[in-house]
Amino acid sequence: MISIFITIFIAVLIGVSLIGPMSKEVVTASASTNTTGSACETITGGTMAVGNAQCQLYLSSNWGATVLKMVPGFFSLIILGVVVAGLYTVFRNAGIV
Repeated sequence: MISIFITIFIAVLIGVSLIGPMSKEVVTASASTNTTGSACETITGGTMAVGNAQCQLYLSSNWGATVLKMVPGFFSLIILGVVVAGLYTVFRNAGIV
């Protein structure tokens, strides 16, 4: 029973420590503003304007950037699911549930 608690604790510790860096990378990858702070845009002929290198996903697929922004939230829900499932297992083995 204590081994399951330790496993849950380690999983939550690792998962929670990954949420911040993952969220930062997602925001960078799905940026809708360029390095100068103005909105991403393409120039005539389909080429990117100067400073829009970080806007490639937003310019090529706006819905892809929107979906990518939901990843940290779903990752957090997965961590919550691990905690609930682990505690349910512990309580079931203890005869509480």
